[in-house]
Amino acid sequence: MKLHIDPRTKLFMIFAVSIIVMIPAVSPATWALRTGVTLIPLVLLLFEKKYIPALAFTVLYAVAAVLTLLFISSESTGVLYALLVGYCGIIVQFMPSVITAWYAIKTTKIDEFMAAMQKMHMPDGISVSLAVVMRFFPTIKEEYGSISDAMKMRGILFGGGKVGKMLEYRIIPLLFSCVNIGEELSAAAVTRGLGAPVKRSSICELKIGAADITLFAVLTVSTAALIILKTGIVG
Repeated sequence: MKLHIDPRTKLFMIFAVSIIVMIPAVSPATWALRTGVTLIPLVLLLFEKKYIPALAFTVLYAVAAVLTLLFISSESTGVLYALLVGYCGIIVQFMPSVITAWYAIKTTKIDEFMAAMQKMHMPDGISVSLAVVMRFFPTIKEEYGSISDAMKMRGILFGGGKVGKMLEYRIIPLLFSCVNIGEELSAAAVTRGLGAPVKRSSICELKIGAADITLFAVLTVSTAALIILKTGIVG
């Protein structure tokens, strides 16, 4: 079964999860809340049949969380220990936001996103900018894949004493591609009338459903509960 989540709900998910991850989890209750919120985009990825990304995110987050708990309970010291603690802590701290943003970008079409922005009465400058950003990173990924294939055909790999050539022949073309892709996406957005002064029409009919209401309620309650637990308002 495939759930259809409204783009406005996905934006609220990103906002709520971003607030939650900024609150340090120092007790079992806060850890449980953060873990539960992290599971929400993972479950949604399963409904979208994106099993490999869901598994990769789950394994990475689980390993980082276990290592963080082990490091916290350990009395080891040293530079390597500090680096491992910091690296795993960063993954645990920000991985929920990364998963949520990745899910939102991968499962939202540009026309649906623009229709949602229009219903939210967002300025065209913000809407067009976000629409360009949503298309920018997937396009960069495809461009880097093409550059990598071209370099492999020429034998320019990480090993074999050719690391310098790898940086020269991959990173520099990618930087130029970033500039060109940004300009092309901006021109395409303007060509399609995204910046026109008149009100745009859309064939996308957005509607808040039961799944959206459930997500709104769960995320709102989770955020409020985490803030209460952290600030000690109750008890």
